[in-house]
Amino acid sequence: MDPAQMEGFLTYYYEYHFLYVTGIEHVESKSIQGAALIKLQFHPGTDMAAAMAETVSYVNRARAFMPPGTVPPFVMRFDAGSVAVGYLAFASATRSVNQIQDLALNTVRPLFATLPGVSAPPPFGGSARTIVVSLDAAKLQAYGISAQDVVSAISTAEIINPSGNIYLNDKYPAVPVNSIVKDAQDLAGVAIRPGALPTVFVRDVGTVADASDIQTSIALINGKPTVYIPVTSVPTPRRCRWSTP
Repeated sequence: MDPAQMEGFLTYYYEYHFLYVTGIEHVESKSIQGAALIKLQFHPGTDMAAAMAETVSYVNRARAFMPPGTVPPFVMRFDAGSVAVGYLAFASATRSVNQIQDLALNTVRPLFATLPGVSAPPPFGGSARTIVVSLDAAKLQAYGISAQDVVSAISTAEIINPSGNIYLNDKYPAVPVNSIVKDAQDLAGVAIRPGALPTVFVRDVGTVADASDIQTSIALINGKPTVYIPVTSVPTPRRCRWSTP
């Protein structure tokens, strides 16, 4: 959605319902293409645990008035402890920024975020790993196929089915269904127009690549693109020792 649609169909309903939250001082929002950032500020002395619970409750209420398929928002408490105390930056001479982003998100962050007194948000600077299908407009026109036909064919071919079981002699093993491709290039063999002559596959009208999403942010260190994880400090509970006289 464009910013005006975001404001009218999503942000407005959030702002309307957030005014019911106990202790709210004011609400401010910023709507951009495909996203909205809403800040709730409270009066001093407000019970923030109760305010967080009320906020989540009214989020669920507001979503009932929004268009189908609206993604639930991230609700985060922001205070002095949410400010980054440092940055964990990554660099590599052999990997691309997007590959570093994937490693930082799935390998480094789970190890780093579990350290006592440390909180690590997702990394910034790269783009998420994405399977990209690039279509040739001239070939689509020659075969009489639209881009939506390709999307529908790939969606139909990639059906998530749960694993079943089969009774085999005295065993009952799980039998997974191979309805999800393991190699991205296998998507090139998906039939877009099966049963008709000639049969048209994805490879006939485009290419498939294991790449990354469109990059919307960039981080630089010494003028070179990089990926970083902001490090925030969280209070650790104190240990109490009890002794009997």
